Formats: sequence, C-alpha cells, structure tokens
Amino acid sequence: MAKASRALLRRIRTVQNTRRITKTMELVSASKLKRATDRVAAARPYAEALREVLGDLVTPDLVERFPLLRQPPPPAKGGPARAAVLLATSNRGLAGAFNANLIKEARRRIAALEAEGYTVDVYAIGKKGAGYFRYTGRKPVLDRQDIGDRPTAAHATELAAPLIEAYVRGELGRVEFVHANYRSALSTPPQMQQSRKIRQALSLYEQSKDLIALGAYAAGLVACGGAFGGAGRRRCCHLHFRFT
Repeated sequence: MAKASRALLRRIRTVQNTRRITKTMELVSASKLKRATDRVAAARPYAEALREVLGDLVTPDLVERFPLLRQPPPPAKGGPARAAVLLATSNRGLAGAFNANLIKEARRRIAALEAEGYTVDVYAIGKKGAGYFRYTGRKPVLDRQDIGDRPTAAHATELAAPLIEAYVRGELGRVEFVHANYRSALSTPPQMQQSRKIRQALSLYEQSKDLIALGAYAAGLVACGGAFGGAGRRRCCHLHFRFT
C-alpha cells in the first residue's frame, strides 16, 4: 500500500512539473507570437502597396524586355518541364494542424503540377516540411532550417536568387509558394502564390484597350488618369494587371 502511494505521489509531482514546464512554454510562445503578429501587421501594407505598384507598371512592352514577367507555355506546348514548389513550415511541432495543413496544400499543388506534365522540385523552409518530404522519398532541392522566426530581406534574396536564375534561363516553367496566411492566432490557413500569369493579364489588356481608349477620349482623359485619378485609376489598372 505504501509503495503504491509513493508511486502515486511521484506521478502527481511529475504531472505538476510537466504543467509548470508547459506553462512556461506557453508564456514564451505567447510573447513570440505577439512580436511575430506585430511584424506581419507592419509589413502587410507595404507588400500590398508593392503589388499595386507592380500592377500599375506592367505593360506589354515591359514584358517583352524582362524575362521574369513572361509566363512560359506548359510542357505539352514545348515549355520548360520543371516546376518548383517552395514550402514554408515551422521548425518545431506543438502547433496543431499548422504544419499538416501546409504540407497537405503542398502535396495538392505537386499533384496538380505533375498532372500538367511538370517534374516538380521541392524547396523546403523549416524542419517539418523538409522532414516529411524526405520521409516520403522526395528529397528537397533546398532545405533551410536556419531562418527561424526572424526572417530578413537577405534570407528572401538567398531563397529567391536560384529560382530567379532558373526561371530566366528557361529551366523552370512555374514557381509556387505555399505558406501560412495569418488571420488570427486560431486561423492560419495555407495559401499558395504562383509566378505571375502575365499572358492572361496581357490578353485581358488587348481585349479591353480599345474600350479604355474610347472612354478616356470621351472624357478628355489619358489612360484612365485625370478625373478618374487616385483610386479610380488604380482600380482600372488592377482590372487588367492583377497578379496572383
């Protein structure tokens, strides 16, 4: 009886110690989450403004001059046979379905690209994503586990440089980035962003440029400027140059 009581007391102390440890981990995580959400909230307006500026600047002439703005044809039509999926996950677990949802979305995109005839390379940011694909026999071309929760512009440059070079050389026909879209602490659904569909945007431009010119002429304006100005001009441009 005494032996059973001692074992029960040891078990109670073990549970209490574990509770204290997890409580400390929770406090540390809450502090890190607050700093991370503040950085996301501060950076998001700049990212959205940058997309708007790029959308306003793209023209058919510019696309002909810069290879990065072109959308290669699919492999079935003679385009590059390789595609890249860049997956960003965390280095640690205890995050519920956070990593599982990202990996599931990456698998879905890989299957879709392979159905289009692409050979897909995985570029992994974070231990969980890289570990999963190594386990399934698909070794990532890139495995970065050193970035952590403080990414910098230098990290982004290091990740983008090889993809940009391969895209310009015509070795990659598609680049897709799978990452978490932060909405709240309880909602971080996976999101996919792909290389810009410039050809589709230019097609819309060609179909509607005559209508735009007619409206601009009738109003005594030039290229949706003048009285449309400001938000009206941005809306007009986004109708024809919307990036994904």
